[in-house]
Amino acid sequence: MIQLRSIISVADNSGAKVIGVIRVLKGHKGKYGEVGDIVVGSVKEAEPRTKSGIKKKDIVRALIIRQRKPVRRKDGSYVRFDDNAVVILDGKEPKATRIFGPVAREVKEKGFNTIASMAEELV
Repeated sequence: MIQLRSIISVADNSGAKVIGVIRVLKGHKGKYGEVGDIVVGSVKEAEPRTKSGIKKKDIVRALIIRQRKPVRRKDGSYVRFDDNAVVILDGKEPKATRIFGPVAREVKEKGFNTIASMAEELV
C-alpha cells in the first residue's frame, strides 16, 4: 500500500535511487497504490552524471512493481515482497534499460509487457 509521502526505492538503472510519492494516479480511491499502479514522485536521491538526465528534485512518473503489503491473487494466494520498489516511466515504456529484482505478475496483467519482459524474475 503506497500512499502520499511514501519513500520508495527505484529498481532500475535510470539514475534515480529513491523517490518520494507526490500523487497516486488511480489506485484505491486515489489514495493508495498497489502493484501495477502509477504514481507521481519527486527524486530524492540520484546518481551523479547519468545519461538519462534524471537528477535530484525532478518530477517523474513511476510504476509500482513491488510492495511489502500482501497482494491477494484471484486464485486465493498472496504474494508479498521485502521492499517497495518502482520503475521510472517515459510515457508507458520504462526510461531505463535494466530492471533489478523480481517483478509481480500483476504488472504484466495490467498491460506493461515491456517491463515484465525486462525483469530478471516474474513472480
